[in-house]
Order: sequence, then C-alpha cells, then structure tokens
Amino acid sequence: MPASHSADYRAPLKGRGATYDPHNRFAPTHSDAVDDGWWQDEAPATLATEVREEHPKTALSWNRSPDLGFDRSINPYRGCEHGCVYCYARPSHAYWDLSPGLDFETKLIAKSGLVERLEEELCKPGYVCRPINLSGNTDCYQPIEAEWQTTRRVLELLLACRHPVTLVTKSALILRDSELLAEMAEQRLVRVFVSLTSLDANLKRSLEPRTASPQARLRVIRELNTVGVPVGALLSPMIPGLNDHELESLLEAACRAGARTAGWMLLRLPHEVAPLFEAWLEAHYPERAAKVMSLIRQCRGGKDYDGRFGHRFRGEGVFADLLAQRFQHARRRLGMAERIDEGLDCSQFRPPTAQGDLFL
Repeated sequence: MPASHSADYRAPLKGRGATYDPHNRFAPTHSDAVDDGWWQDEAPATLATEVREEHPKTALSWNRSPDLGFDRSINPYRGCEHGCVYCYARPSHAYWDLSPGLDFETKLIAKSGLVERLEEELCKPGYVCRPINLSGNTDCYQPIEAEWQTTRRVLELLLACRHPVTLVTKSALILRDSELLAEMAEQRLVRVFVSLTSLDANLKRSLEPRTASPQARLRVIRELNTVGVPVGALLSPMIPGLNDHELESLLEAACRAGARTAGWMLLRLPHEVAPLFEAWLEAHYPERAAKVMSLIRQCRGGKDYDGRFGHRFRGEGVFADLLAQRFQHARRRLGMAERIDEGLDCSQFRPPTAQGDLFL
C-alpha cells in the first residue's frame, strides 16, 4: 500500500489550488517548517502573483511521445496562475529552483522575445511545417496573458506565415482573439479545444481556482463555433470518485454548445503532484479522500501514477475500462467525432522572411 501523504496537509489559501510548497527535489538540501503555535494570526490569507522575465533561446519545444497528436509546442509562460491542483506540469517548476506547489501558481515566468525566437526558427532552411500546439505545458490564456499578450502575437505571426496551430485552454480570455482565430479558421489553420472538468461551480472553485467558470467555458465553445472556429471539448482530468459521474453530462453540455469533437484523459499525478493532490483532497473533501485515492491507484496498477506510454492518459483496470466505454458510448450517441487534428492545412506555409512578404 503506498504511503499516505496526509502529513503534508495545510489549510487552503483563498484563490489558490495547492495547499503548501513541497521542497524542490533537485535541491541538495531542504528544510522543514515546524508550527510551534506562535504568530498564527500573522499568516497571510492570500499570496500575490509575481511575474519575472525570461529571455528564451528557442521558442519551440519538441517531443516524440506516441501519446501526443503533435510533435512541437509553444509555452509562452512557465507556471500557471490558474492553480489547478492536479496540473501535471507542476513538477517542471523545480527545474527553476521553485516549488511545484504554491510557487507554481504564484511565481510565474513570462518569456520575453518569444515571438522573435519563433520567427527565427520558422525561417530555418530545414524547417518542416506541422501543426504547433499552444498550451502543451501551461495555459497560454492564463490571466497574465491579458497584459503580456504573447499568445496573441504568436497567433498573428502564425497567421502571417500561414502556419497551422492547435490550442487548449480553460480561459474565456481566448474570446479576445476570436476575430483572429476566425480568420485562421477560414484558411484551415486552427483548432481549439476547451478543457472541461466539472459543471459544479463549487468543485471548480477549489480544484481550478482561477480558471473560467463552467458556464463561461461553454460560452467559449458556443461563441467560437458561431464564428466558424472548429472547437472541441477535452474532458480532463477525469478523477475517479470525484467528477467521473459527470462524464455524460459534460459531453452533452459541450455538444449543445457546438463542440464538434471530444476527448478525455484520466487524472495524472507525477512526482510532487500526488502529495499535493492528496493534501487538497484532505483539505476540501476529507470524507472521500481515501476512496478517491484508492480508485486512482486501482487505475494505476496500485501506484499513484504510471507514466508508461499508452497508459498514462487512460490508465488500466476495470474502472479505467468502464470510463473509456462510457465515453465512447456517449460520444457516439451525441454524434461527436473523436479528438483528432486532421484537416489543418500545412501546404500554405511560407517562412516569415520569404521574398513574397515584401509585396504584401
């Protein structure tokens, strides 16, 4: 039986997903805070968001994962203010000497000069055009995008050179760029997936504290569909014993809003995410924490997580198989296609500095 992480319980902070900061596993040393009962009244009720700049050397991140439908992605930001407690990207913050816990959602890194680096990479003689995924690690429309507007400038560049892109988001901020996305859609250059986790606003508030509400996400699907942008729903993550009972209702709501395709993913708890999620359960749903973790482990061969290709997104066992069957049955009943990225046109691509650009 895996060891419980209950010792990591902390009282939740308003507007934040993680309940504490686990130590950085790459640090040579770490210290443990001890509560001796003093200064309790001076503990901060909230944590402010800090943003620092990074000047990246490259824009594109490459992968060879057989589980993913893309081989390249762009992440304008490191860390994510949305604060989804289950986010699989949290452990990446440790590479920057920051904690995957509260640091991940309060100490953000914005990539300055990202568009210029992307332009350079698209101009390389050996570059082969295939769809770029935006938000492969963190949400490109998280709140700081309203100020930095890096995602919008990336999209403007991709439209100018006719490069296809896919986006995944939980934010209504994407509607700011609906006119731009509609123009890309006319040339078969974009597909959008809206991540849906729950229709329960109370669950959403604690699980994904700074994301758009369930109704706002459905509005995103509806409005993008209205202007001709191909939009699908991604039911992610499905959490056994917590939101899995909503699978059919989530699909039905997305279909009514205009989603054309749908996909799903099982909860993933790599590295520090497992103790963070269990601490969150004990803080918000103590009466069902043990059951939820038991079901998760049943889907992961008795462990908190199984990262093997072909298993990490779906899990295994009776419960995982039942989820997959329920999803396929509901998807077919609603006439929704599986989550595919076919149909994007790579043939129109022209490097940003192509001679023809001079005459536009």
